[in-house]
Amino acid sequence: MDLYEYQARELLEEQHIPTPRAVFAQNSHEVAEAADAIGYPCVIKAQVKIGHRGQAGGVKIAHNRDEAILLSESILPMTIHGHKVNGVLVAEAKNILHEYYVSISVDRTSRDFDVLATANGGTEVEEIAKEHPESVKRLHINALGDFDMEAAKRMAGQIGFYHADLDQAANILLRMWQCFKDNDATLVEINPLAKIGDPDDEASKSLCALDAKISLDGNAAFRHDGWTRFDDPMQADPFEAAAAEHGLHYVHLDGQVGVIGNGAGLVMSSLDAVWDAGKKQGTNVTPANFLDIGGGASAAVMSDSLSIVLSDPQVESVFINVYGGITSCEQVAKGILQAFEELHTSKPLVVRFDGNAAAEGLQILAAANNPNLHVEGTMEQAAAEAARLAANAKASKEAKQ
Repeated sequence: MDLYEYQARELLEEQHIPTPRAVFAQNSHEVAEAADAIGYPCVIKAQVKIGHRGQAGGVKIAHNRDEAILLSESILPMTIHGHKVNGVLVAEAKNILHEYYVSISVDRTSRDFDVLATANGGTEVEEIAKEHPESVKRLHINALGDFDMEAAKRMAGQIGFYHADLDQAANILLRMWQCFKDNDATLVEINPLAKIGDPDDEASKSLCALDAKISLDGNAAFRHDGWTRFDDPMQADPFEAAAAEHGLHYVHLDGQVGVIGNGAGLVMSSLDAVWDAGKKQGTNVTPANFLDIGGGASAAVMSDSLSIVLSDPQVESVFINVYGGITSCEQVAKGILQAFEELHTSKPLVVRFDGNAAAEGLQILAAANNPNLHVEGTMEQAAAEAARLAANAKASKEAKQ
């Protein structure tokens, strides 16, 4: 779950990490009020969940009220690298003396946490890491380990902080670690962590987080009230939102075959089978979604799942792949028929049952004598049939246009 910059700042500020004064605004009137309150010059920053905003024209400096309004009116309608701008952050401009990069992230390869830092911060840190890898300092933290002040000071010294800066940098690194742990984050990044102030006045110099990126582990949302304060209506997929309301694990894709199964591994295999079938048949039909009904699913859960999948207009057929363990195929079959009765759909469903009460479930489906219900013996056969039916339906629609 990626956060906007203004949301990431909230989490940094909760850990007392220094940030410039800033106000989130969604229209030019709010921008004018925010800019007047913060003072000039100020920075108008597009809020999108992607980097390189500056190069795309999404970060500008305003020197007066009229300029702030004009700049916001040019930024707010923008789409940056496919992401629609969701408001702007009006931030206090700072005199930057030097830029650093610091981040803490989950390293899935080594199965630990990474503290990454360089004295060469800014927008092109990725290029710097490629061209001068020796300038990037890395510290691995064991998943059961911790990051203390001694480690933070050692890292700060390696990066290149000196004297008074070293203590402040170590303190910020330690607070970043606390932010990372407290919020079940997968990434906490500050770029740049800037040294700001008057170059001729040592007392004025300090470190400040001028930009931040934070990603949260969605699987830990239950520990944080579902992160409701970070809900993003602009980003919410209506099908994913409907599935979440029913406690279903659903991911919306862009294909034509709806896929429902019990267990993430089985559903992933089903997606692969549909992909393969579409390629072999030469139709390039692909899955329309991932939907895991979980273990012990009832008839109602199956009915709700089909209702969500079939509400997607791009879906031309549905592949239901259930291996009965805790889940009873008999209950799944009842849910399928319940959905047919309630939804009055004519779209074909291809079913493959195995395991607990598979025979009973298949008998229920056979007794319904519904021409839109198709039963196959293996996952590959069912995926191929679902792909074929979706391709035929798609071709029929295109012929009528």
